[in-house]
Formats: sequence, C-alpha cells, structure tokens
Amino acid sequence: MSDEKPMNFASVWADLRGVEFAQRFIDVDGIRTRLIESGDRSKPLVLALHGVGGHAEAYSRNFGAHGAEFWFVAIDMLGHGWTDKPAIDYQVKDYAEHVLGVLKALGHEKASISGESLGGWVATYLAVHHPKSVERLVLNTSGGWTAHPEVMTRLKKLSGEAASDPSWERIRARLEFLMFDKSKVSDDLIETRRAIYAQPGFADTMNRIMCLQDMEIRRPNMITEEQYRSISAPTLVIWTSHDPTATPDEGKQIADMIPDSRYVVMNECGHWPQFEDHAQFNQLHTQFLRGEL
Repeated sequence: MSDEKPMNFASVWADLRGVEFAQRFIDVDGIRTRLIESGDRSKPLVLALHGVGGHAEAYSRNFGAHGAEFWFVAIDMLGHGWTDKPAIDYQVKDYAEHVLGVLKALGHEKASISGESLGGWVATYLAVHHPKSVERLVLNTSGGWTAHPEVMTRLKKLSGEAASDPSWERIRARLEFLMFDKSKVSDDLIETRRAIYAQPGFADTMNRIMCLQDMEIRRPNMITEEQYRSISAPTLVIWTSHDPTATPDEGKQIADMIPDSRYVVMNECGHWPQFEDHAQFNQLHTQFLRGEL
C-alpha cells in the first residue's frame, strides 16, 4: 500500500468546499442572467462584477468569507458567461442598465458594488449616474480611467483568439494575462472558461464585447476627473504591484479624485487579486464593507 499523499488539486469546487452557495438564473428585463450567491438574503447585499470576458467564477475564492456577513452575489454580466448575449456592441451604459435590472430583480434599490476591471468601470458609472443605487463602492484594478493602446491591442488579440479557437492553450494564455503567478491558472479554471468560450456564436459576441478596446468607442465611455470627484459613496480602490493594465500610480490617481476613498496596493498580484491572494483581499474587502476601513 502506497503512503504517497494525494495531490492538492486546485479547482473551483475546491474553492467552494464547505461553502453554502447557490447558482441560479433570474430574468432581468428579458435577459436570462446567471448568478452565484452565498449568505443570507436578509443580510446587506454586495454585488460583485467581473472583468471583460469574465464570469462569476472570478469570485470563487470569496463566497465563503463574504457569505458569513453579507448576501454576496456575483453575476455573469450582460453578454458574458452563461447570461444571454444580445447582438449589440456592449458599452458601459448597457452593462450598467443590466446591473440596475439585477438589483430590481433581487428586490433591492441599492447595494454595495464591487467591480474588477470592466466591472469596476461599470460600478463607477453607477456611482456617478445612479448614486442612490450604490451603498459602498469597491474599484478593483478598475477600468475607465486609462487607455493604453498596447494593453488594448494585447487584450483584444488574446480574447479574440481564445473565442475564435477555444483551445486549451489559448484559454490558458488569456487567463495567464490576469495572473502575476501563472501557476494559479488551474486546469479546472481553464475548462470553466473554455466551456463558456465554446458556446455557439461566442466569437461574434467577443467581437462585440471588445468594442471598448476601440479607442473611438472607448473615449466617450471613459470616466472623467469631474465624474470621479462627484462620487459620494465611500470607496475602496484596490490596485496591485503587477497589474497588466495600469500602474499603481494610475490607480492612486483614481483614489485621489474620489472624495471619500481609501487606497490599497496588494503585492505579488496581477489583475485578479481577489483570486491570487484571496485571504488578504477578503480581509480588506469585508473590513471596508463593514465600514471599518
């Protein structure tokens, strides 16, 4: 009998082991929308928004810690994951209107909203244009302020290749873009995204999602200094030492413009700090959401 110890396989299911959670679909103004939730619905609502080309599993390592104190809901945003994909060019207002519909479908007028990358851009838009809907705001390596052509080109290339040919290698390359530590890209995470990208028609959907990487479309969608300064919600800006889309200094520029903000840099993380260093993220995030940071 071998005394070899079993390997510790990283997977979404391993992240959720022991966590009371549910996956379900809701109708949002005719859009079938997937969400994953943890926590009691009587607790304060926290809505989590993933990045471009992403899905709710971006928060697989956060459901346990947050469900203990909040009703924590991560959605597949409009056109993403297993949510419906209308044939439109997806701009920030479209995503935001869908999120407002999610709030309504969940029976809430407002929530704390935490967004990563594109999700942060959408959360910022909501804080600017629908301030009564945002209790507290978290901007996690958020989009909306910078427009670096080389980053936009790389992101569009990696995403387009992965959607047009959802092979193991191309999905891995797209996920590795997110990570400082590439070993954090598990086989299960690759397969989770590969199945999404292999949906019929997803290559065309990805082209529509990528419209914000076109400078002519991106510019009118960007958040202005005046808009950042108008945000009234208490805000936590989280950046990382190795974010592939913008520098920590650029993240601090965002925090400095928002009146009631806090700024934290997480070290040895890329574009997914909530996943790469979930222990530190969960501590910071829940502390802020409780009003203790």
